[in-house]
Amino acid sequence: MSSTALAARKTPPLIGRAPPHVFFVISAVFHYLGPSFAVLLFSAIAPLGVAWLRIAGAALIFALWRPWRLFSALSPRERAIILALGLTLAAMNSIFYEAIARLPLGTVGAIEFLGPIAIAAYGLRTKRNLAALALAAAGVYALTDVRLAGELLGFALAFSNCALFALYIVLGHRIASNAGAVSSVDRLGAAMAVAAVAALPIGFSDALPAFSSLPLLLAAIGVGVSSSVIPYVCDQIAMRRLSRATFALLLALLPATASIIGFLVLRQTPSFREIVGVALVVGGVAMREGE
Repeated sequence: MSSTALAARKTPPLIGRAPPHVFFVISAVFHYLGPSFAVLLFSAIAPLGVAWLRIAGAALIFALWRPWRLFSALSPRERAIILALGLTLAAMNSIFYEAIARLPLGTVGAIEFLGPIAIAAYGLRTKRNLAALALAAAGVYALTDVRLAGELLGFALAFSNCALFALYIVLGHRIASNAGAVSSVDRLGAAMAVAAVAALPIGFSDALPAFSSLPLLLAAIGVGVSSSVIPYVCDQIAMRRLSRATFALLLALLPATASIIGFLVLRQTPSFREIVGVALVVGGVAMREGE
């Protein structure tokens, strides 16, 4: 039986019938909903500590799948991809939290999309799709509205996170499209375990205050579930049925989502320019040709 058939057999009927875009929207919402709550924890826990708690909390939930039980069934190349994804997740989440500790969530979200723009541009071929990409990119530019004065480190971190996010898309799409006897969720769980170990040296000491406060610890685990478990699993379901270029273009919704959630949760009120940016992004995604 082919790996595609195996993956299809393991997919619950309800998930298989639902359009992949539904799972993408769920991922987009939780992608920034969790971090918006994480910002509220910064007063008690340093950003790197919150990042490690997010990763470790997600790894703990994924451990319920016991992803390591089928690890021996993978080829050396597949194990290398999981290792690379785990290291990418560790670096990406840590740098992301350091960035949002210095810049508005919407700005970091807009910069984060620049990597997917390059991926989408590489994969899109029709004039209409390229026009949709240009419209979405214009919206991201309007949302970014960068002001470098006084925040050079914040922007350096945001652009580093952008590069790592693009790498996450590439590696995540590989484990989604090549899932055979070992499901993509099992592979993702193994990668998250790698991330928890990799981020331990830089985040554990900052995370210690959470272990003396049950509410803080539960909140941090909740951030892990909403920031990593829900969106990453939804990403895998969407990536399995969407091309890498299409998935990357849909990510144009992320900076718009970041601005909306930043307003609702963190009271970061968007300007008129940012509202126009959101409209352009949504318009660009809406005019894209379907697959």
